Amino acid sequence: MHKIISMEQAIDRIKDGMTLMIGGFLACGTPERIIDALVNSGVKDLTIIANDTAFVDRGIGKLIVSGQAKKVIVSHIGTNKETGRLMHAGEIEVVLVPQGTLAEQVRAGGAGLGGVLTPIGVGTPVAEGKDHLLIDGKTYLLEKALRADVALIFGSKVDEKGNIYYHEATRNFNPLMATAADCVMVEAQEIVKTGDIDPHLVMTPSLFVNYIVKP
Repeated sequence: MHKIISMEQAIDRIKDGMTLMIGGFLACGTPERIIDALVNSGVKDLTIIANDTAFVDRGIGKLIVSGQAKKVIVSHIGTNKETGRLMHAGEIEVVLVPQGTLAEQVRAGGAGLGGVLTPIGVGTPVAEGKDHLLIDGKTYLLEKALRADVALIFGSKVDEKGNIYYHEATRNFNPLMATAADCVMVEAQEIVKTGDIDPHLVMTPSLFVNYIVKP
């Protein structure tokens, strides 16, 4: 299968109302070019699963400012004042999740699990409406697995089959999200021939990647 596609072909696969996972940590390791193309496309009513909403002028924050997201599931919004403003105005739904729990929910989605058990949040507003399980005398919350229609990730170096190497901190949520979506598109900083990445440096195997978006 030929996986390399244009930006236009990538954006055509994203429809109104979809759930997107978007990699990155404060815009580090976020597919910025895809974000920009999404903003220009006008696609709307998106649910976004990510670590954060970055900044008003960078990364996922651009989709918040443009009003294209109806809901975000994130670990914090403190660096993007527009997310907070829209939340308080009732114009966007914000679900705040402890960062470790969020990572485990995504991992569970990729592993085909129903969810994860965690003591984090027991006895707090986080626990409202969630199933509680008592195991060996300790109470846990059931945090359900997360999956998306499309995962948008970033790769520092991607070969023509879709094997990915992430440079340093750009790795963050990208490998997890690559396992937990029906369609995975990677924005490649550099595309190389198959075999040019040392197998020991492959962090996401090609079998998880549907499409590679040209640099």
